[in-house]
Amino acid sequence: MPRITSLFAAFLLLTGFARAGATPLPAAAPDTTQLTLPAAEKRFLEGNLALLAQQYNVSAAEALIQQARLWDNPTISLEQNAYNPATHKTLDVTRTGNTAVQVQQLFALAGRRKAAVGVARQNALVEQFNFQDLLRQLRYQLRTTFYDLYFKQQSVAVYDKEIASFQRTVSLYQGQYDKGNIALKEVIRLKAFLFQLENERQLLLTDIAGEQADLRVLLHDNSGAFYRPVASADGLRRLSLAGYSEQQLTDTAVVARADVQARLAAVQQQTQNLRLQRALAAPDLAVGYVYDRAGNYIQNYNALTLGVAVPIFNRNQGNIRSAQAQIQVSQAQLGQQQLVVQTDVQQAWRQAQQTDQLYQGTDRTTSDFDRLMGGIEQSYAKRNLTIVEFLDFYESYKNNLVQLNNLRANRVRAFEQLNYAVGRPLFKAE
Repeated sequence: MPRITSLFAAFLLLTGFARAGATPLPAAAPDTTQLTLPAAEKRFLEGNLALLAQQYNVSAAEALIQQARLWDNPTISLEQNAYNPATHKTLDVTRTGNTAVQVQQLFALAGRRKAAVGVARQNALVEQFNFQDLLRQLRYQLRTTFYDLYFKQQSVAVYDKEIASFQRTVSLYQGQYDKGNIALKEVIRLKAFLFQLENERQLLLTDIAGEQADLRVLLHDNSGAFYRPVASADGLRRLSLAGYSEQQLTDTAVVARADVQARLAAVQQQTQNLRLQRALAAPDLAVGYVYDRAGNYIQNYNALTLGVAVPIFNRNQGNIRSAQAQIQVSQAQLGQQQLVVQTDVQQAWRQAQQTDQLYQGTDRTTSDFDRLMGGIEQSYAKRNLTIVEFLDFYESYKNNLVQLNNLRANRVRAFEQLNYAVGRPLFKAE
């Protein structure tokens, strides 16, 4: 008696679950937008805020090149006697008072201005390479998100098809149970499997919702549109490593990767900074002109002035040693980044090779499975299969299609990872 009660309670629970989840997935919402990868990349380049911010950094660094070229402003000073005791006049600007004017211009020696321009130019180059590296990172995120969405939506279509078919089966056997033709436990097993399918589909939709949000951020889209990626199945199948060796891609990456170029520019920047610090050790020359109307040994005194700091105590020694050390730091960072790039390419190459070999060695046809499932449903309806065998076939059918989509997604992601590691889009499906 307790066992019958437990079965009946489970039946009521699963009936509620089945009714709650029995409604098929509604048609695409009115704001669903089909999106190709070239269109996504165009919108990304035009509107991504992170790229826009880095472009402003590049513009700011380029403005500093212009600033470094500018001459120092001349200094003009005016001296006027405040009170003339002979005439008892305040601020006497007449011939009986005294007015002195001095103009002075600072001239940088030892190529200081040229060295400062070199530092600013290398800094702008570093910012430009940082922009290109950010573009590489965000484009990788865009492309992988696009393809992940594409294949996950393919898997959702598998669940939609299987759930719709299984709902018909559950409805049919519910009617048979109501007529007393089958046992309660069989209906419960069917509804439990249907609930499992609906739960797996919901988890997949949750993942899709998160990636939809990521895609909208990348595209600077606040409309809340639901994107349906469109990709070329033939183009995806044609992806291949043929024509590229691991060493060739590694050599390309060391030259093409913007992060390596940024490190190399940083070495040159520190070299230019050392040149600037040595130039700063040389004193600047101040050239001036003085006019004194009545305060010197003759009236209307005119003179040329020259001034220079005597480098006795401060010869910029500390800054020079610091610049020398910074060159060593930047060279070590360059070597480290080159090693990172080589490791990235090696890992991405092997991952792409292994995934592609698995994909090429997998039977990717699903027509046989589709025909088989039609026969399985008929066999179960004729009671030639037990419910365990029937559910096992259904589970295998679903797993085959979902895992095949996962394999396709992993393969495309591996090629995109290789593009990211190399720094160039060598493998493209569109």
